[in-house]
Amino acid sequence: MRTELNQIKRFSYTDILGWSVSRYDKFQTCKRQYYYDYYAKHDQEFPKEKIESLKKMTSIPLEIGNIFHDTVKILLERLLVSEKPVNNEKFLDYIHKMTEQYCKVKIFREVYYKEKEKIETDKIFENLKNIANNFIESRRYQWILKEAVSNKTGWIIEPPGYGETRINGIKAYCKVDFLFPVKEKLYILDWKTGKPDERKHKKQLVGYATWAYFHFEANPENIHPIIVYLQPSFSEMELSVKAEEIQQYSEAVKKETEELHSFCKDIGLNIPKEKEEFQKTENLPVCRFCNYRELCDR
Repeated sequence: MRTELNQIKRFSYTDILGWSVSRYDKFQTCKRQYYYDYYAKHDQEFPKEKIESLKKMTSIPLEIGNIFHDTVKILLERLLVSEKPVNNEKFLDYIHKMTEQYCKVKIFREVYYKEKEKIETDKIFENLKNIANNFIESRRYQWILKEAVSNKTGWIIEPPGYGETRINGIKAYCKVDFLFPVKEKLYILDWKTGKPDERKHKKQLVGYATWAYFHFEANPENIHPIIVYLQPSFSEMELSVKAEEIQQYSEAVKKETEELHSFCKDIGLNIPKEKEEFQKTENLPVCRFCNYRELCDR
């Protein structure tokens, strides 16, 4: 199957909001958090710069995921040039340096809200070391080395941009980690360093298949999206997607987009209703992991 970066369709800019799994999940979790994430410039209570600075904060689990994703991207790009075995010592040393660099320049939510005095980069590295070893020693990585490298020209590794696409004509965002052909099949891998979430992740897998179906016009039965879990041990969730599931997914995206639009006073320009319409969650444990909780505590 032919897959190339230039086959990914491009779209002219429009103001209307774009649906995504993460956007709708945030909308369901807490409407106020959703407002701060997407509509900071419209807020009349707090300066946009303040909201944006809180939004940019990271967390230990999030940064572990960021570092690993960037590490795997570099590893796969290396395979495009050379298939020589990875030197584990040098590989881990590189991850250690990345960990120190990333943690040095970022503000962590745990420190900002005084849950921790400081970020212990060595502990983060030990976690990443386990994750990296699980990946390098996994059957999936060995399978990539054996089966997928024969058609490296078809590899798409974290394509640039935000992954704008169309689902049933609706503006949406979906960005794959790694897409590649093996014979007549199209594989999509998504790395997870957090806990399995069957409902959420199955929805993501169908989304990846829908994205590939739209851009590459592939037979849904030949698209194989896979979630790769990397801790505490290696495991996978693979989905066989049927055409009717893509249709059902498209209908769900339409319904969820309409829900998002219902909180806009101007849908075309993506101008939100007043902040008071975006109610705070009543699920208080969610607040502990929210970057904006100081805004709600005032």
